[in-house]
Amino acid sequence: MFPYPEQYRLAAPPIITAFMVFWTLVTRPLFGDASPLAMYPLFMLFPLVILLHLKLIWHAKDGMERLDQATYALIHLCLSFVVWTFSIMNSNGTAFS
Repeated sequence: MFPYPEQYRLAAPPIITAFMVFWTLVTRPLFGDASPLAMYPLFMLFPLVILLHLKLIWHAKDGMERLDQATYALIHLCLSFVVWTFSIMNSNGTAFS
């Protein structure tokens, strides 16, 4: 069905991370500060990124490929956590103040 399925699997976590930013920038003007419609999907996206990275590590072949996937996961999860935190804070707006 897809001509390059491995590239789609590898690109899924960064695409979801980019979607977090897009979702935040689109939903805050539409729904306002701390809307559940804007916040709840964000709460589910970072655990989804973690699960996708675990799946990539699990399905990697033994040896260096598994180590490569673990390194990719470590670096991307650190960056994705920062983006996720920004997205939640931006969607929340001034609701805690």
